[in-house]
Amino acid sequence: MNLQTVIGLGADALVLGLDVGGTTIKAEITDAEGVALAAGDIATPRGAAAFTAMLELGDALLGKLSAAERSRVERAAVLLPGVVDTDRSIAVFSSNIGWRNVAVGTRFSDRWGMPVLLEHDVVAAGWAEWRFGAGRDRDSVCVVIIGTGISGTLSVGGRFVRGGIGQAGEYGHIAVRKDGLPCPCGNTGCVETVASAAAIARAYARRTGTECLSAAVVFDRLAHDSEARAVLDDAVDALAAGLLGVVHATCPELIVLGGGLAGAGDALAHPLHQALTERLRVVPAPEVVIGAFGARAGLTGAALFAKCGVLA
Repeated sequence: MNLQTVIGLGADALVLGLDVGGTTIKAEITDAEGVALAAGDIATPRGAAAFTAMLELGDALLGKLSAAERSRVERAAVLLPGVVDTDRSIAVFSSNIGWRNVAVGTRFSDRWGMPVLLEHDVVAAGWAEWRFGAGRDRDSVCVVIIGTGISGTLSVGGRFVRGGIGQAGEYGHIAVRKDGLPCPCGNTGCVETVASAAAIARAYARRTGTECLSAAVVFDRLAHDSEARAVLDDAVDALAAGLLGVVHATCPELIVLGGGLAGAGDALAHPLHQALTERLRVVPAPEVVIGAFGARAGLTGAALFAKCGVLA
């Protein structure tokens, strides 16, 4: 979709988008149609050092452009995980990366010489899935982004819902296991300790005594490995338990699964829909689908946010 005529950017404007995850920082420079002219990624350093890495990755991508192309990059968007205070430009807290109260200020705009929008990574990803992806044309949608962590967004009655300081819904930190594993947030038995991509890989390794590099390995073995099936069943049970209150409170017509674990496809969507159906008695079970942007939801959201300039 060409949004340039709506948002006031030049007809041939380019945008820079950065999506900061707990494991990887990804970035792209894209045109009005979403075609990437430059792209790259690096491992996410721990703590405030991640901000230096973001700046350097942006520099590297901008450096790949010709002088004429560089002059067309009019705006950027940087998406951060954890709790983000966009009004005060502060990265409040990220348990997965390990920063707290980092004043972002104008470091990005000063470095790159353009307006730079700051937003929560999942807020932008969920907004993109609702407005332009799997949830388009639906009024009430819950987007759940599952990767290193788990969080998501809500659109209720055609309105995008924001939390206290604008944060996404921290579905991953809903405690569902009284005697569960400790969570980096300081609680015990959070959804994230059971159902995140990293948690699924770790659980399979514990059960089998073998190395498991990613959740994709577990999904690949579902058809012939009872341990893989048991790990998935536990993850789905935790995710359904965590979402139950959200579904009762807002009655979404659709749940969209995005992020890295979206690659599991129906092997995740169908069991989750079944688990919710079995638990719900008063409200209808929402349809559960895989997001249109999959693991690229964050990057897609960054580009669309940079183009639109506002989440609405």
